[in-house]
Amino acid sequence: MPLALWALTLSAFAIGTTEFVIVGLVPTIATDLGVSLPSAGLLVSLYAVGVAIGAPILTALTGLWNRKIVLMSLMGLFVIGNLLAWQAPSYETLILARILTGLAHGVFFSIGSMIATSLVSKEKEASAIAIMFTGLTVALVTGVPLGTWIGQHFGWRATFLVVSALGLIALIGSAILVPKNLKKSIPATFKEQLQVIVKPQLLLVYLMTILGYGGTFTAFTYLAPILEQQTKFAPSAIGLIMLVYGVSVAIGNIWGGKLADKRGPISALSIIFSALSVILLLFTFTMQSKIAAVLTILVWGAFAFGNVPGLQIYVVKQAEKYTPNAVDVASGLNIAAFNIGIALGSVIGGSVVENMSLQDTAWIGAVISLMALAVTRYSGLLDKRALQTS
Repeated sequence: MPLALWALTLSAFAIGTTEFVIVGLVPTIATDLGVSLPSAGLLVSLYAVGVAIGAPILTALTGLWNRKIVLMSLMGLFVIGNLLAWQAPSYETLILARILTGLAHGVFFSIGSMIATSLVSKEKEASAIAIMFTGLTVALVTGVPLGTWIGQHFGWRATFLVVSALGLIALIGSAILVPKNLKKSIPATFKEQLQVIVKPQLLLVYLMTILGYGGTFTAFTYLAPILEQQTKFAPSAIGLIMLVYGVSVAIGNIWGGKLADKRGPISALSIIFSALSVILLLFTFTMQSKIAAVLTILVWGAFAFGNVPGLQIYVVKQAEKYTPNAVDVASGLNIAAFNIGIALGSVIGGSVVENMSLQDTAWIGAVISLMALAVTRYSGLLDKRALQTS
């Protein structure tokens, strides 16, 4: 694999770290800036909104630009956003910094996938994308717990400074290693792109993605305060628990992909959403016990992100069937849907924390996961009917 691919992987690692590390820092930021837990949790939502806006809109606007220039601009924006977060004098400035970095994130995974496939031969394209996305998985396993530890020992601002440095290294690596003249794919016409958001079969996949992630993030956004206030863990233990969660996520990602290959995406997603609903419901009660809470989180991590391969495979299959000239656009919109789910989940979680309690975030997340299961089963039923009709 070319060295340029590793520069993209490092970029994905830095971006993944800055997206999810905020979860471990919610109580620290809330205390330091004098805001409520739901207000600090809103930093998760607004980043996700930036991603959701950036993925489809900025990707379309920069479609005719030189890809290397787009990549360099994105990593530059990412570094600036994290430096702004490091020096943020107020909560409002931190919100602006999170939205800026979210915009960079949204376009990066869209343009990064295309660059990755441009660097290798046709038969290695899937492996190239997998390697780039490994950066995101590794961020959950190592970047997030390490960033949480740095934030708790040296202040949350130090975490964003370290992430800025990682982004700068990735930017320099991309400048040196990524070739200037990358091959371009023919962009879909406006009419073809529009089909992606009006086809009911594709809208159902996006709804599955939004609800599937919304359920997890209703509770996950507030995992650090749950562990501190409900389970009575010391703040210093949060980083280690996030490491446990990250390892579980990495295993779940691989397992989820194999399950989707073996049983098909609908069957795999039905299993995963069913399990998620049960686990989140159990967490409502197990969060009161240290051992039970950690064991639940370990299982939760495996299922929480195990749905990613199935959802991405399913959206591509549906797009190939209903909008064959806009498969990339459909896939990019599903990335946006993931982040709409994250934003929706963290907003619902914040409302629950404000009006009910931290403990209630788990069972409400379970209800949202059940809704994802219902939409999945309905989509599978429509597929069967379409197959019988044809």
